Formats: sequence, structure tokens, C-alpha cells
Amino acid sequence: MQSQVASVLGYEDLRQAVQTINREIETLEILRNSLDGTLTKALDLLQNAKGRVIVTGMGKSGHIARKMAATFSSTGTVSFFVHPAEASHGDLGMISDDDVVIAISYSGESKELSDVLMYAKRNNVPLIAITRNPESTLGKNSTLVLKLPDNGEACPLGLAPTSSTTATIVLGDVLAIDLMKRRGFSASDFRQRHPGGKLGAILCRVSDIMHKGIEIPLLKEDANMQEALLVMTEKMLGCVGVINENEELIGIITDGDLRRWMSPQLITETVKSVMTKNPKVIAPDALIVDAVNIMNNTGRGITNLFVVENNKPVGVIHIHDCLKAGVA
Repeated sequence: MQSQVASVLGYEDLRQAVQTINREIETLEILRNSLDGTLTKALDLLQNAKGRVIVTGMGKSGHIARKMAATFSSTGTVSFFVHPAEASHGDLGMISDDDVVIAISYSGESKELSDVLMYAKRNNVPLIAITRNPESTLGKNSTLVLKLPDNGEACPLGLAPTSSTTATIVLGDVLAIDLMKRRGFSASDFRQRHPGGKLGAILCRVSDIMHKGIEIPLLKEDANMQEALLVMTEKMLGCVGVINENEELIGIITDGDLRRWMSPQLITETVKSVMTKNPKVIAPDALIVDAVNIMNNTGRGITNLFVVENNKPVGVIHIHDCLKAGVA
């Protein structure tokens, strides 16, 4: 009996989950189909602002405003959140005439926004309203309105902000991503704002971790294998690069090559006769994650990559270097 009850409850849970998701998808589809030239005008205001983008909202809208400001700031648009209640007690001074304000209120009638709204009008600060009701107090007193779908909530009571908050978050992401594209915001720019954690590691470049200068194990093509063994032992990277008379990389010898060539005559061979020709290489400005992909997806897998510019080696990386950087 208990298992039957659990089965019925489980089915009802899944049914409700699917219904909630479908309702939110429906709201996002309405949002997508309603986008028009107002979005471009809003982007123009945000991009051309000499100051910052100030995002504000109360309650759930405030939580979304914080997230929106954080996303803007991490993707090239200087932004911060101003709490509307705190604004009425001195924080209005954080808003300058060069800023643009984004005010979020689903109803458009949040009383806590009134002081921000009046301050923006009094000081000719452009204000973008995000609301479902362009005829609301917020909508009528804003520079322009980005309209949210008036599609109710996924909440079965129609009360808890659910579909409306999802649409607001997505609209904020739309603004942030469009501004990224307009500003030409790059992976390198992103890394400067995310130096810590996994994101920072993934966006590190090969030049950040490569061995260079005297640490690079290199020999001319006419050297013998006895010299190669000495260099490999000294540099402790498990490989040696072979260069021609123009100092261009033409081959590599690895620990694996030594095992495959193992014989009493090995030390008398030239490095040119033992080396693997045309080794896999990478550029210094490539991402470490690209280096790891090359190492992992090259036949039986390799553990070293020489870093080259104009066919000349400027560095070398080992898979252990990538591990230490937190990428591999």
C-alpha cells in the first residue's frame, strides 16, 4: 500500500514539475516573440553610458537585479546594485548624472522605487524599466520600457514570482550578452575578471605556464642520442626538441621513443634518425584547455607539446603543468 501511495505521489510530483517547466517555457517564448526595436534602444543607452549601469529592484526583483549587475560587471559593463530602500537613506548619492538606471518591478508599482525614479527624472538620468505594465507608475516615468510577458505565474496559486522572475533573468542575460558582442568582449577580457577558480584556470594561456629559455630541452639535428639522453635527464621534461640550422622545430624525441628504439646502438644514432617528425605544437596565446585537448586526442596520447612562433620553439609544456594549473 505504501509503495502504491509513493508511486502515485511520485507521478504527481513529475506531472507538476513538467507543468511548471512548460509554463515557464511558454513565458519565455512570449518574451522571445515580443522583442522589438526597444531592445536596441536600451542597448544603445547602456553601451553609450559614460558612467555605470545601476540596477535596482525590491524583493525577488532585487535578487535578480543583483545577479544582473554581477553579470554585467563580469562581461565588460561596469555595473552595481543599489537597494531602493537604502537609496532613500543616502545611497542615491551613488548614482551620477552619467549613469543609466535599470529598475525592475513586475507590477511597476513598487513604492520603494519611487525615490530612485524621482531622482533619475530630476537629474536627467536615463532609466530603463523592466515591467509587465508600461502604463504603471514606473513605466510612465521611465525613458523606455522593456516589457515582460503578462502570462501569470507557474505557481499554482498564481502568487509566487516564478515565470516572471525567469523571464526577467533571461532578459538581463540578453542585455549582457548583446553588450558583450557590441563591445567585442573576449575570452582574455573574461579571464581578467575571473582569475580564480575553475574559470580562471580554463582561461589561462599556454604562455602562462610554459617552460621557456634555458628550461627548453633542445638539440640540433646532427647531435647524437647520447647528448639527447643527457639533455632529457637534465631538463626532466621527458622529451627533447630537434631543431634545424634555422632553429626551426623539426622533430621531438620522448621517453616513449627511447623505449621503442632501445638497443646497444641507440646512443650512437643521430637524433634526426630517432625523432618523430612534424610533432604536434601549439601557439603561446592558445588556451591551456586547447593544449590538453591536443594531448588527449592525438592517437595514443602525448604528454608534451612544444610551443612555437614562426616554426621556432619558444617554450614547452607537460601535461603535469596543465594539471597543476587545474585544467587537465
